[in-house]
Amino acid sequence: MSLAEVQRAIATQGLAYRGAFHPEDVDLPAGVAAGTLVLIGSVGSKTWTAFSASPECADGAPDPLDRWSRRVVGAVARAHRATALFPFAGPPWLPFQRWAQKAEPLYPSPLGMLIHPDWGLWQSWRGALAFDEKIDLPERNHRPSPCETCADKPCLTACPVNAFTPNGYAVVACAGHLRSPAGGACMDFGCAARRACPVGAAYCYSPGQARFHMEAFRRSQNRSVV
Repeated sequence: MSLAEVQRAIATQGLAYRGAFHPEDVDLPAGVAAGTLVLIGSVGSKTWTAFSASPECADGAPDPLDRWSRRVVGAVARAHRATALFPFAGPPWLPFQRWAQKAEPLYPSPLGMLIHPDWGLWQSWRGALAFDEKIDLPERNHRPSPCETCADKPCLTACPVNAFTPNGYAVVACAGHLRSPAGGACMDFGCAARRACPVGAAYCYSPGQARFHMEAFRRSQNRSVV
């Protein structure tokens, strides 16, 4: 099994290869075994194009993106004798953010989300492939965090309700803003603080993609206050 073969299979499904690494025992929760972990996700709007044309996107049933991810990542796993793992299949939740930082040059941003030197904040993870064997991997890219040289940090001042504070993310204030008429721009185009980051601006989500994710977040918060 070669890494290039796995990368081609991932791309065929409209997904993005998001790095790989050889995990140690400390990296793997109980019940998970792997000689190689290959992370799968999205960058910008390419994956959105594939998902939005899928039957899951159109069928009106809950959790369409998660169901699509299970289907397409599962297909890659079966074809290459791997185990499919997912960031949304919990609790308990698998440590995808920790895995991601071992696989690619990713760093915590001032907003709390992980940032990539090229893609900025416009990337995510839809699954991983756990292989028994150790696949030959290139040396990990060790580029520094782009936040280290960002003096202005516009992400911290762009939120209309100042939801990003020194004490953390004020999720209630954010959700309240999205439920109000004033939150229309964030709903239609995505989080204003996220959009203010200059890194990876070319990968900013399309309006349809942004609204899909913002509506999912708003629904999750509506359930939490019922």
